[in-house]
Amino acid sequence: MDNLTHSLVGALIGQTGLKKKTGLAMPALIIGANLPDVDAACFFWLEGTEHLGFRRGITHGPPALILLPLILAGLLWGWDRWQASRGKRPEGRVPVHFGWLYGLAFLGALTHPALDWLNVYGIRFLEPFSSQWFYGDTLFIIDLFLWVLMGFGLWFSLRKEKRGGDWQELARNVLSIAGIYIVLNFAISQYDKAQNASYVASISSPPPVFFWQRETIGIGGADNYFIDGERVGNAPLSACDLDAARASSSQIEAFLFWSRAPVLDLTGEGTYILGDARFYDPRSRDRFSIAIPTEFCTEPAPG
Repeated sequence: MDNLTHSLVGALIGQTGLKKKTGLAMPALIIGANLPDVDAACFFWLEGTEHLGFRRGITHGPPALILLPLILAGLLWGWDRWQASRGKRPEGRVPVHFGWLYGLAFLGALTHPALDWLNVYGIRFLEPFSSQWFYGDTLFIIDLFLWVLMGFGLWFSLRKEKRGGDWQELARNVLSIAGIYIVLNFAISQYDKAQNASYVASISSPPPVFFWQRETIGIGGADNYFIDGERVGNAPLSACDLDAARASSSQIEAFLFWSRAPVLDLTGEGTYILGDARFYDPRSRDRFSIAIPTEFCTEPAPG
């Protein structure tokens, strides 16, 4: 999911009352909920589609989920000590307890892969022990309903806290409603897949706004993919030697490692473009596709 959603979840967990356990609890929860996305730094050294095979992997696996919160807790604890040594520590901050800091940072970090699993992009839960991708097919990567629900819920909870109301119960109710909403969407996706049992397999892709709808990506066998019953990809995957192509290029290797529903298109210029049916919409296709060098493909028929 997007980082605003991760941050709102971390903040609402704090508003359930856990932020009172230690000083700097809210930074531990909010930053912790975003910690696995430190892998976004890969854009500084990876090119083209290489990031597709790197992200949502090693920093989302068990070792990272244990070590990254530990580093965060240490930094927050050190920050508190640094402020205290210079007389800049806020008077209203409750004492900082390292154990609680680590526990809350760890809790926040655990919510991250759970949320990332919900969309069709996928996540590798078990890195570095296994590179298997897992997919929830439940929510679009940016869910406006969750933004509104949790954004206003957090605002009202903070406002109630200032006025002496039951701000903790409000935060718990908002998280419960969000959980029910997620379960409902999971059920919608499962129903959609059950309705398309004629395919070898299917992907139920939620749209950006109309959460009750699904774009069904059907896998028909023999390299045939269908979006809502319409075939996509105007060339069979066998038109190119993809094994040889991926061995020659780290970018093609990364794309095929990431791709869940690869499709091949032959352009009017005679170039083969490898894409993914999950991101076949023209508005996103360019960011999730790669050209296959002509030496690895059959020569297109004249005309």
